[in-house]
Amino acid sequence: MRFAEPASHVSVGGLTDFMGGAEDATRFLWTSYQLSDDVSFTRNRHSLKFGANFEDMQSGIEYYSYVTGQYSFGSLNAFLTNKPSRFRAALPGLTTPRNLRQKLFGAYAQDWRIRPNLTLNLGVRYEMTNVLSETDGKLSTLLSLTSPVNHLGGPLFNNPTLLNFEPRVGLVWSPDVGKTAFHAGFGIYDVLPLPYEFQNMETRAAPFYLLASNSKLPAGSFYQGGLAQLTPKTLSVTWIDQKPKRNYVMQWNLNIQRQLTNNLTATIGYVGSHGVHQPMGIDDSNIVQPALTEAGYVWPSSVGSGTLVNPNFGEIRSMQWIGTSVYHALQLNLTQRMAHGFQLRGSYTWGKSFDTGSSTIVGDEFLSSMSSLSQFDLRLNRGVSDFNIAQTLVIAGTWRVPGFDSLPRPLAYAAKGWEMSALFKANTGVPFTPTIGTDGDPLGLNSSDPWDYPNRLSGPGCGSLVNPGNPNHYIKTECFSVPTAPSQAFYSKYCDPSFGYPTCINLRGNAGRNILTGPGLANLDYSLVKNNHITEKLNLQFRAEFFNLLNHANFQVPPLVAGTDIFDSTGAPNPNAGLLTSTTTSSRQIQLGTKLIW
Repeated sequence: MRFAEPASHVSVGGLTDFMGGAEDATRFLWTSYQLSDDVSFTRNRHSLKFGANFEDMQSGIEYYSYVTGQYSFGSLNAFLTNKPSRFRAALPGLTTPRNLRQKLFGAYAQDWRIRPNLTLNLGVRYEMTNVLSETDGKLSTLLSLTSPVNHLGGPLFNNPTLLNFEPRVGLVWSPDVGKTAFHAGFGIYDVLPLPYEFQNMETRAAPFYLLASNSKLPAGSFYQGGLAQLTPKTLSVTWIDQKPKRNYVMQWNLNIQRQLTNNLTATIGYVGSHGVHQPMGIDDSNIVQPALTEAGYVWPSSVGSGTLVNPNFGEIRSMQWIGTSVYHALQLNLTQRMAHGFQLRGSYTWGKSFDTGSSTIVGDEFLSSMSSLSQFDLRLNRGVSDFNIAQTLVIAGTWRVPGFDSLPRPLAYAAKGWEMSALFKANTGVPFTPTIGTDGDPLGLNSSDPWDYPNRLSGPGCGSLVNPGNPNHYIKTECFSVPTAPSQAFYSKYCDPSFGYPTCINLRGNAGRNILTGPGLANLDYSLVKNNHITEKLNLQFRAEFFNLLNHANFQVPPLVAGTDIFDSTGAPNPNAGLLTSTTTSSRQIQLGTKLIW
C-alpha cells in the first residue's frame, strides 16, 4: 500500500502561511560529563579560592524533513496563476545523524580582601574549548563564501579560545557601616563557540544532508514540479569563518543601597555591557551583491537578473564573529520587609540594548527577528536588539491578614490564616521591522530568504509609526512607501523599468531594522490562601489563584510576512499589514486547589 505524502508548506504574500500536512522534526540527544573542584582558605584578611572544571560535551542530532517542501508566492495573484517565486525541500537521499563532540576546560583564582567596611574581590578565570568534532568526520563547510567545493571533516575552524584570560574585580564599601553600601564590579566573560551554535548548520549541510532551494522557477511548478528544479547547484551548504576572533562581553555595574527605615531599603544602580566579535548567524548568505549609489544600495535591473556570490550552490548558512552589542540600564528597587503582616517589593528598569544582529542558532531566533540580515554593510543592521524591552515595572506584595481573637471561637478560626499576594508586571513591547515582499524577491537577491525594507516617510503624524491600542491597524502603513528613484536619470540607469517610474523596487528601502515597537504588556496575578493548621506541623491549605486578573489583552507583534509586509513584492499594499492576531498572555484563568503541608 502506498501512502500519500503530506501537503507542501505554502507561503503567499499578504496571507497567513499554510503549514502543510507535516512539519520538519529534529531529534536531540545531549550528554554532559562534568568534573570540578574548589579549594579555599583564609589567611589574615585574605580569603583565597582556587578551582578548576572540565566538561565533555556530547551532542547527538538527527534532522528529518519531508520531501514535499515549501513553495513561496509573492502575492495572491501569483498563487492563483501558479507563478511560485521560490521552492525549498529536502531531496530524497541521505538523512544521517551527527554526533558532535567538544571539551571545555576552565580554571580560576580569586582573592577576597576583607576590612570592616570594605570588601575587595580580585580574580581571573581561564576558559577554553577544543574545536568541535564529529565522531565519523561528518563535518562540512566552505573555506570561504566563494569556495567552489566543500571542505569535509575537521578542523571546522581555527581555535580562538586558547588565550581566554578573563579578569574580574568587585568591591563593596559601606561608609557608615551598615546604613549605606556601594557595590561595583567589572569583568570580562568569554562566549565560547559551543555545539549549540553549529547544530542547526551542520545537520543541514551537503553532502551529508541534501537540502536544496531554487528561486528561479517556471510558471506551473506548483504542485509537483518543484523537485525537478532542484539540482546539485541548488544544494544547501555551510560557511563558517575559518579564523574567528575571540568573542567576549565586558560587563560593569555600580549601585548604591540605602536603608531608609528599619524595614525599608532602596537601591539605585547602573549596569552596562559591550559585546565584541559577537556571532552572527545568517540563514542564507548566498545573494546577489548590490552596488552602492548616491541613493543607497541597488540591485541589478531587471529584478532577478544578477549572479549569486557563489553560483556553485544554493542556500549558504553562515556563521561569522563580526557583530557588536551595547547595553545600558538604570535600575531602581524598593523593598519593604515584613511589618504588621505586610511585605512589598518594587523594581523599575529603564534600559536599551543595541546590536548588529541578535541571532546565533538560526537567523530568526526571536519572534521578531529577520532571518537573513545583510553582511556586506553591518551599519545597515545596527538597531535596538530583537529582545530589547525599554521599560519594565514589577510590583509584588504579600499581606498576612491579622486574625480576630476577640470573636467567638468558630468565627475567630474562620477569620485567621488568610494570606493575599499579588504580582503586577508592566513593560513596553519588543521591537520589530517593517518589511516589503518577504514572500517574493523585490530586490532580486536570488536567495532562499529574500526581503526588503520599505521607505519611511516623515510627513504629518509619522513621528510615531504605530497606533497603540489598535490591533486592526497597529502599524501606520501610511507612513511607508515603496522605494522610488530620486530622479529620472537615476531611474533610467538603475531601476527595473517593468514597474514604471518612479518605482524602484530593486533599491533598498531606507527604513531600518527594528524601528517599530510592539504592544506593551500589563498583567496582574493574584492569589488568596486560607491556612488551616490541624497540628503545629500539619497545615491544610485552600488556594484560589487568578492569572491575568484584569483579563487584559496583551498582543504580540504582528506575524512576520502576513503582518509586517507593508507591501508585497509587486509593490501592492498588504491589507493585513499591522494586524495583530495573537497574544502573549492567556485570558483570565482561575485555579482552585488544596495543598496538604507537613
